[in-house]
Parts: sequence; C-alpha cells; structure tokens
Amino acid sequence: MSISGLEKLDVWCKAMGFAVRVNKEVLPALPQEEKWSLSQQLRRASQSIPANIAEGHGRFYFQENVRFCYIARGSLEETLSHIVYANKVSYLSETLCKNLATDGENLNRLINGYIGFLKKSKQGINEPGANFVVREFSSDYIVEDNLSPLSDSNIE
Repeated sequence: MSISGLEKLDVWCKAMGFAVRVNKEVLPALPQEEKWSLSQQLRRASQSIPANIAEGHGRFYFQENVRFCYIARGSLEETLSHIVYANKVSYLSETLCKNLATDGENLNRLINGYIGFLKKSKQGINEPGANFVVREFSSDYIVEDNLSPLSDSNIE
C-alpha cells in the first residue's frame, strides 16, 4: 500500500483537503491566547480525519476499516464543534464557519457512503483471522454487606 492508493480514494482526498483548509484558514485566525488550547485541539482533530481513513484503508478486513471510518467521523464532528465554538466567541467569521460546516456535512456524507460501500463489499472477509472475534467476558460483581460497626472482635 502506498500514498498513491490513498490518492485514488475520494473520501481520503476530501478529508485531507478539509484538514489542510482548517490548518490554513482557521488556525491563523485564532488569537494568540488560543495557541496552546483550541488551536492544538483543532489541529489534532482535523488531522485525525484523513489519518483514520488512511489507517482503516491499510487494514485488509472491512470491519476494521469501518471502525476507523467511525473514528474519522467522530473526529470530523469534534472539528466542527470547535469551529462552531470559535465562531460563537467571535474568533471566526460567520461566512467561514458556514462554509466549513457545509464542507463538513459533505465530507460526512462521503464517509457514510464509504462505510456503506465497505459493509456491502465485505473486503477481506476471507482474510486469515477475519472470522475471529475478541471478547472480554465480565465477571459478576459480588456485593457483601460488611458495613457493621467496628468492634474489637472484628479487628484482627
């Protein structure tokens, strides 16, 4: 797998373009006091979108790819939430906020479409280990009533 494989994936290209746009248009607009908080959160969340799509694409079993697409979608929502906040505290213009929200909605549709494609195509279903499931079984909680007052006979 190489970068040329990702460049053929429209959802990854759009996600990368969205992340670059956030870094070029939003981060410079933030005030200096947000350099280490909101700016860093926006940078990480926006970069996480194409990164998770790429990581899922590098997996050969469709269920793992779908899981990473869900994470990418969550990162997109986080990014959009930060953008709305930045607009509400007057760091970003209404126009830029609306444009990014529209781009985010379009990217969300692309990610959902890609997830649908992956679920239908079931790529990698015959890969070794694809039929194994990892589960952790939880044990029952044991509750004991040891709330009796302390006495000398209870202390050893």
